[in-house]
Formats: sequence, structure tokens, C-alpha cells
Amino acid sequence: MDFITNNILLIVVAFLSGAMLLWPALRRSAGGPSISANEATQLMNREHAVLLDVREQDEFDRGHVPQAKHVPLEKLAADPSLAGKKDKPVILMCATGARSAKAAIALRKAGYEKVYNLDGGLNGWTTAGLPTVKSAS
Repeated sequence: MDFITNNILLIVVAFLSGAMLLWPALRRSAGGPSISANEATQLMNREHAVLLDVREQDEFDRGHVPQAKHVPLEKLAADPSLAGKKDKPVILMCATGARSAKAAIALRKAGYEKVYNLDGGLNGWTTAGLPTVKSAS
């Protein structure tokens, strides 16, 4: 007991640092499974997965994946049927993966089972060297 009282500050720091290390993994798992950009292209080719971009319109216009369907997060959360048929795989993406994790939670609640979050979002897609296009203004 004396050890705890004498070292409470060190114990708190150790606990907080451990929690900070686990936080990204816990956030990622909340949105369900993540897949890489290469895995996403395979899923789109093999199982005709739908790629949904949940970013805002101006972000989408600046650059997006050519096959992506644009459905902003707020619209998708209000009407999950915008994701398409429930039996098709759905890959969700945003800029970094945070908003798409929220969209994945909404789709799972609506009964979609094959929901994936694009790891790293559009940043992960471009880092993998895959193409993007800009919307005509």
C-alpha cells in the first residue's frame, strides 16, 4: 500500500500512456474491419463492392476515387438505404478514416453486414499510388 501512495503519479502516467497507445486501435475497431486500398480494389473487382465517399461536397470535388459514389455522412446517417443493397459489400471512405468509421456504425445498425472502412481514407488511397479524379466545376 505504501508503494501505491508513494508512486501514485508514476502509476497515473503509466496508465495514461497505455490508454493513449490503445486509443487508435479501439477507435478503428468501433467502425468495424478496415481494409487497405489494394484490398478495396480487389473487393470492388471480385464482389462488385460499392465504394461510398462520405466527405462533404467540396472535398469530393477537389479529388475522389473514380468509382466512388458520393453520399455525405449526414445524408447516409439519415437514410442508410443510400448505400445500396444490403447483400453487397460496402466500402466507406473519407479523408482519413474517422468519418467513415461513424458511417460504418450507422450502416451496421441498419442491418448491413459487409461493411468495411478504407484504411487511411483518401490519404491511404493516394499513398498506395491509386488514381483520383477531380469533379468538373
